[in-house]
Amino acid sequence: MRILIATDAFPPRCGGSGWSTFELARGLRARGHQVVVVQPRPGQPPAAPHEYEGFTVRQVPVFAPNVPFVRNYFKNERLYRTLAPVLQQIISAEGIDLVHAQHVLTTPPSIIAAGAAGVPVVATVRDYWPVCYWSDLMYDRASDRLCPACSPAMMTRCIRPRAPRAWPLALPLIPYMVRNLSLKRRALAGADAVIAVSSAIEQDLRQRAPELSGTRIERIPNPVDCDALAAQADAGPAPMAGPYAIYVGKLAPNKGASKLVPAVSAARLPWPLVIVGDGPDRAAVERAARASGRDVRLAGWLPREDTLRWLRHASLVVFPSHGPESLSRVLLEASALGRPIAAMDTGGTRDIVVHGETGLLSKTVDRLAADIARLAGDPEVARRFGEAARRLVRDRFDAPRVVARIEAVYDAVRRDGPKGGRAGGL
Repeated sequence: MRILIATDAFPPRCGGSGWSTFELARGLRARGHQVVVVQPRPGQPPAAPHEYEGFTVRQVPVFAPNVPFVRNYFKNERLYRTLAPVLQQIISAEGIDLVHAQHVLTTPPSIIAAGAAGVPVVATVRDYWPVCYWSDLMYDRASDRLCPACSPAMMTRCIRPRAPRAWPLALPLIPYMVRNLSLKRRALAGADAVIAVSSAIEQDLRQRAPELSGTRIERIPNPVDCDALAAQADAGPAPMAGPYAIYVGKLAPNKGASKLVPAVSAARLPWPLVIVGDGPDRAAVERAARASGRDVRLAGWLPREDTLRWLRHASLVVFPSHGPESLSRVLLEASALGRPIAAMDTGGTRDIVVHGETGLLSKTVDRLAADIARLAGDPEVARRFGEAARRLVRDRFDAPRVVARIEAVYDAVRRDGPKGGRAGGL
């Protein structure tokens, strides 16, 4: 089968969604399929296709000014009109049998292009973009409360913390936000199948996106190539002598960065806390670390191979996520490497961490601190959790198993034939 993967992100510079897309592409190639990768580049100058691990990534530059809300329009509505004809031309020129869209920017134009070309299209949903304009379900960043619905009234509330001084000027943009979210949902409803990567994503699509009531929704997680991951993580020596706890991820409100230092302080963690990542909350984390007197080491963003070695040799992983995680790549990889985890119980995290078996889940910072203290103080429990986590990921998330399930969806939508009437309306 010739498969076009349209993706917002792809290695070597990307986050979890890009690495999950790469694992899918690599798994499909291993099963004998030919894979074509296309990536839009909003706000970036034209660039030649680049190679990564045998994949040629075709890049499509799209103008996007660095102005709030205006940039969003160019990254959405304008991008759809630019990218869809490019994808349609590739479908025709390459003899594509099926299109698989990977994220928010590429899903609507992929569905438009596939509909015009008469080929089936599958879309993977990896976060909350079909049900939340901001994609994170957070309207009150000072608490753990989640937005009950993306209505105009709730949008009024969620704008304020994101634009504290200019929020009155942003209120007239709410009608655009409502239309934009509706547009994306109507587009997604045109897919022949939607893959939700976690139970949390599936539940929200079914409950909060009535436009998808007639759309096939499958819950299939992101794949992890466990053997390749272990080989990469074990390719070099331990990055630090002695035990340490680790956090990997963006230092931002939705990731719970503000909980990191309070949690390890309350736990009286006897080891250093290593933070691999960066983001808008870095300065606040640094101030909290200095005030606490704890040994907190901020490494910033590191190359993937270095990050995996830090994960592989960590004594425990701290995951303080504030927003509802869809399906954390960090948790998948930490589990695949046999690391014990103390995590906040949010979103799809329960799909990876089984409380009391493969790690510990908590609802409050105090409870998270107690879990950190328990894992740090009981090496045998930590070891048992880590081994169980490794087995769970191999059973449920290992790439050959996951890709085979996705391939079965491809076969089903090709057998049923593509939906009609998807090319218009956007």
